[in-house]
Amino acid sequence: MERLYRHGGRLGDAHHLFPNAPSPWIDLSTGVNPVPWMGEGVADDRRLPDPHALESLESAAAAMFGVAADHVAAVPGTEMALRLLPLLTLAHQVGVVSPTYSSHEQAWSGNGGLVRRLTPSDLDIRGLDAVVLGNPNNPDGAATPKADVLALAERMERQNGWLIVDEAFADATPDISVAGQAFGRLIVLRSFGKFFGRPGLRLGFVVAAPHFLGRLRRLVGEWPVSSHATIVGAGAYADRTWQESTRLRLEDDAARMDQDLTKAGFTVTGGTTLFRLAAHPDAPARFRQLAEQGILTRPFSDMTSWLRFGLPRTEDRPRVKAALMACA
Repeated sequence: MERLYRHGGRLGDAHHLFPNAPSPWIDLSTGVNPVPWMGEGVADDRRLPDPHALESLESAAAAMFGVAADHVAAVPGTEMALRLLPLLTLAHQVGVVSPTYSSHEQAWSGNGGLVRRLTPSDLDIRGLDAVVLGNPNNPDGAATPKADVLALAERMERQNGWLIVDEAFADATPDISVAGQAFGRLIVLRSFGKFFGRPGLRLGFVVAAPHFLGRLRRLVGEWPVSSHATIVGAGAYADRTWQESTRLRLEDDAARMDQDLTKAGFTVTGGTTLFRLAAHPDAPARFRQLAEQGILTRPFSDMTSWLRFGLPRTEDRPRVKAALMACA
């Protein structure tokens, strides 16, 4: 059970813990778009990734983020990027605005950093070399206004510190992004897989000043992502029609999920249009009851009344709704 507290997507562990659950499992433990972008070309994987294809990918991503292409570097997922940041910034005293994605704290403390948990209402950054902020945040979906993020970046700059903004879920609400202002000591992380529904592609981006990205590129090497990722990523970022229609669909799907959760006795306390955070006085029992019906959600070891729900596919909604009502 402990492994299920780390992050979502651990269907193998769920199979082991609940062997009698009906198949196929419905995985709601991640905040991934259930309707992926599928308009793709096919890369020739008999060859190494082409440098020009990588440049095209980074240019397409930069155009969507609203920044110059030399401020964007592709990486094999933002999980990899956030674990490289302690090596690149050499920050020792680090503030992590919490609660948030647990890998941030693990990455810094695992590299000898002293981590101080901050809250949005108490951003005491004195003495800190770096601050990590999720925007919108995972798991509560809290969104920090763009002006406030930029003001915090200026404060960190004045004390020669770094501000790292994890915008893994920002594609659904791009107006809050500060990627277009990623200069100086502001670093932005962007995920491809969540909004575009392709987490297994392992594609993400670091948006930062060119001199910082030069050091990052020396660490990740000549071929940071696969040929397939360059083709799919460039095509998806250029498909603005799909993006706009997807944002509208996600809003509708999130509203339906809220209705189903409320009817089942949960209190929806936050989230984004890619996931919903719900509270229940007996959340651990509800987690088990749903898992026994082949539906995996995301529990939390430190907030035991919380469960996070991703959005189901349209064809899976009746089964999810029935399972929720069965344990109401």
